[in-house]
Amino acid sequence: MEKESLALHWKILIGLGAGLVVGLALNLVGGSVSGAVGEDGADRWVVDLIVAANGFVGDLFLRALRFIAVPIVMFSLIVGASSLSDLSKLGRIGGKTVVIYLGTTALAISTGLLLANVVQPGHFVSEAVRNQMASQGTAEALAMMESASAPDLWTTLLEIVPRNPARALADGKMLQIVFLSLAIGIGLTRIAPEKSKPIIAFFDGMTDVILQIVHAIMKVAPYAVFCLLVEVLATMGLDVLGALVVYSFVVIGGLAVMMFLVYPAILKFMAGMSPLTFFPAIAPAQLLGFSSSSSSATLPVTLECVEERLGVKEEISSFVVPLGATINMDGTALYQGVAAMFIAQLYGVDLSFGQQLTIVLTATLASIGTAGVPGVGLVMLIIVLQSVGMSPEIMASGIAIIFGVDRLLDMCRTACNVTGDCMVAAVIGATEDRKAQAG
Repeated sequence: MEKESLALHWKILIGLGAGLVVGLALNLVGGSVSGAVGEDGADRWVVDLIVAANGFVGDLFLRALRFIAVPIVMFSLIVGASSLSDLSKLGRIGGKTVVIYLGTTALAISTGLLLANVVQPGHFVSEAVRNQMASQGTAEALAMMESASAPDLWTTLLEIVPRNPARALADGKMLQIVFLSLAIGIGLTRIAPEKSKPIIAFFDGMTDVILQIVHAIMKVAPYAVFCLLVEVLATMGLDVLGALVVYSFVVIGGLAVMMFLVYPAILKFMAGMSPLTFFPAIAPAQLLGFSSSSSSATLPVTLECVEERLGVKEEISSFVVPLGATINMDGTALYQGVAAMFIAQLYGVDLSFGQQLTIVLTATLASIGTAGVPGVGLVMLIIVLQSVGMSPEIMASGIAIIFGVDRLLDMCRTACNVTGDCMVAAVIGATEDRKAQAG
């Protein structure tokens, strides 16, 4: 009897572990790529070449995933919406999805604020270290501050409807793509079946085609994960990580609470699903989210895990998961709370309960429509800090200090975001199945 192949999530985990080892080894051998590596420059050239090659492979893999993210969402959502003869069901699914997403986001921020108030990570960094780190990244922080603007509820809601559908597809604006796909799917239910059936069959077939591409891409996922991790860790400043170790552990600890306590509790209570079933099923999406720092790039894999491994119907997953990749930023929101408190503690700024409540409300609103791409958390953080009246000087210095460890924390919070997307899809799928059986 032929030996069964190793499961995909184990292969990805091996690639991740190997990438950690090789990336750290490159970092320790020569420091970061941006630093001096060897007296004659030869060692630096070798490290540069290795990191560049790994970065190329990793970026190519992410481009392939982003290439299929928009088609798979559009095709599958059109098919799902067109199969819903009862539009009230779509409204019910949408309402539950948005409420759970926003509820868990607010809970995540509150968890981050609670941990930051208890541990007070800002008090573990000396004034000398603070000033030295602030001087190194102020230019990048000021550039980000210039591009950040506070969210406006009405503008955010208005932006859901695209002015130009073709531009929405080209730019990958997921909320607008969801709106467009729902509109087409609902429109197909309003025309004669002899006209709608060939169109629905086309989109259904294209969904299967894209899924086959996903399967092919995922065969190289373990190697791509290795390359992504090598690039990140080889260029990371380990001295910065050491200085901010308490802050980093508070963020990661909060994310662990959400992923391994809050989500399983919601899943067990609302869907009756065991964590032992849930986590192995979504492991490929979690690990890829961690490696890529992008919930949007991970979207095709998340859909595959939810549909094929958790058994959620396509009509539900094709709506819930893309929406989650856009508005569900639990990990990012928790990070906002911890980072805001950390910066306030660093500079002796006392944030009142009312200001902390403002952080919860602002970060929740800022999460709606924010692109699921690497680094977006820092832009959201600027908006949050502005909402509590933090001075531009403190904001620039504080962001400059945490900039050095942001990529590592971005990886962790993206894994949390992806886990939340899968959890909500499983909950909505289970509640809709129970309703269908009862009806």
